[in-house]
Amino acid sequence: MPMMKAAVFVEPHRIVLQDKPIPDIGPLDALIRITTTTICGTDVHILKGEYPVRKGLTIGHEPVGVIEKLGSEVKGFHEGQRVISGAISQSGHSAACLCGHGSQDGPNAKYGFQAFGGWKFGNAIDGCQAEYVRVPDAMVNLAAVPDDLTDEQVLMCPDIMSTGFSGAESGNVRIGDTVAVFAQGPIGLCATAGAKLSGATKIIAVESVPARAAVARQMGADHVIDFTKVDPVAEIMRLTDGRGVDVAIEALGSQATFEGALRVLRPGGTLSSLGVYSTDLSIPLDAFAAGLADLKIVTTLCPGGKERMRRLMSVIAGGRIDLKPLVTHRFKLDDIEAAYDLFANQRDGVLKVAITP
Repeated sequence: MPMMKAAVFVEPHRIVLQDKPIPDIGPLDALIRITTTTICGTDVHILKGEYPVRKGLTIGHEPVGVIEKLGSEVKGFHEGQRVISGAISQSGHSAACLCGHGSQDGPNAKYGFQAFGGWKFGNAIDGCQAEYVRVPDAMVNLAAVPDDLTDEQVLMCPDIMSTGFSGAESGNVRIGDTVAVFAQGPIGLCATAGAKLSGATKIIAVESVPARAAVARQMGADHVIDFTKVDPVAEIMRLTDGRGVDVAIEALGSQATFEGALRVLRPGGTLSSLGVYSTDLSIPLDAFAAGLADLKIVTTLCPGGKERMRRLMSVIAGGRIDLKPLVTHRFKLDDIEAAYDLFANQRDGVLKVAITP
């Protein structure tokens, strides 16, 4: 049986490189030989045991690669073609897909399933921190990579870019809006860029790490607030002359940032939540104005699918955004455990790591 190397969840605080069989594929699947992938903050939640997955699962949900083998019914692609697949894979024919919410195409956690929404890679099925990955429903999820774009240029499309942009899209950022983005990790940085592309004319980022603050300005932030030096809520209200922001994007997943985002909204404003939360959230009565302020709280799970990926790559190809500064470190798959150690502990100014088999 042909074997491959894969990063496997063993137990909390242990993701290790192991040998596993190369996946078999069905008629609607594709086998992708991974050329570049990365580690996500959600993978760190798995590593720490904060999000449960089954033992022996291959982790990772951000694949860039080459089609090694196609299922018998897959049309429109060919072996040897460079492709990406969204972190969220969908069937295209479920109730969620037909309602326009393909990201929710999957078993629902409240019915006793571990998976939620359409997040399958590295959650419900083996993921892509490996030499090969099986992509289900390939015609819906694969997108061809233009020849003039490198792996690292499109590496953020499957998850980080799609998720960050969706923060602005779900928040309905409009031309002339004022937007606050709480936390400037990779997703927050993409949310800042997405708000800029959506027409926001004042973007206020909240971030204490100087290197991330500098990248935030490159992505479009007009002001960067260091929450260790000033109260970000008070400072945002000062910068908006007491009006508040039209949209606040929460990109960390903590009570403090969620509550801060809620407190800086203007009446009728929108809190667009992107964070993955590890504990229950509480909504303060005063910040929520007892439910009478016409506020909106929206959540978004990373949009996937071939058309979404095509659009994101078009933004990059058109020169509207440069996400190369987000890739700060590079590792071989053989060194994946060292990559996790660096990324999980946020050392050496790391933003995103590029992993190549």
